[in-house]
Order: sequence, then C-alpha cells, then structure tokens
Amino acid sequence: MSDNTNPHTSSVAHGDGSAHGEDHAHGDTASHGTRGSYIKGFLLSVFLTAVPFWAVMTGAFKDPSTAVLVVMLFAVIQIVVHMIYFLHMTTKSEGGWTMMALIFTIILVVITLAGSIWVMFHLNSNMMPMANMADMG
Repeated sequence: MSDNTNPHTSSVAHGDGSAHGEDHAHGDTASHGTRGSYIKGFLLSVFLTAVPFWAVMTGAFKDPSTAVLVVMLFAVIQIVVHMIYFLHMTTKSEGGWTMMALIFTIILVVITLAGSIWVMFHLNSNMMPMANMADMG
C-alpha cells in the first residue's frame, strides 16, 4: 500500500471523471489565441471598419456603386479576420475548419450581403419623396 500524502499527485476523483494531476484541457487541442493575436485582430477590425466609414463619409467615391463594392470588399475581409483571429479557424481539420464549414460560411455571407443590398436598393427606390409628404397633409 502506497502513502500518497501529496494532494496534487493523488488520483482522487472529483465526480466528473477527472483526478488531481490530470490536464483539464477537456480534450480541446485547438489554440485559443494569445493576447497579441487578439490585439492584432482587433486592430485589423478597427482598420477594416474605419477605412470604409471614412471613404463614405468624405465622399471619396463619386460613383455610389463603387462605394458599395469597396464597402462590401472590406466587409468580406473583416469576416475572414474575425474567423481567423477570434473564432480561431485554421486550415487544420482538428481546429474545426473543414470544407463544409467554409462552404456554409460562404453561402451565409453571400445571402446576407446580397440580401442587404437588395433590401436597401428596394427601400431606396420605393420610398416616397419627402416633397410629396407635405401634399398629403
């Protein structure tokens, strides 16, 4: 019979199947990121938000469709930044990044972006001009 007086090396169960001295990683081998990677992702996100905002607010683009395309491009890049730096998706399948997840993400992004543009276009074209509102009252 051995004498285990050190509580950190004993194999006393906690009721959840774990014992002292075991790694509490919960089977998760994916990286959770570092402070530096979170800061880098945050700075990229701020940049990818501020540049299109500045471009639209200053009227840097004369053609509205060019402005929309640039904003959409920055939005797609920002989605990728969020997926990499905050959701920790990598090209390794054990990190959770599989082809089906990529395809599903692309489909959702296309539906969201195309639907947003469609709704905004139709709201703009179907809105009653404010000059006509004075005649109604």
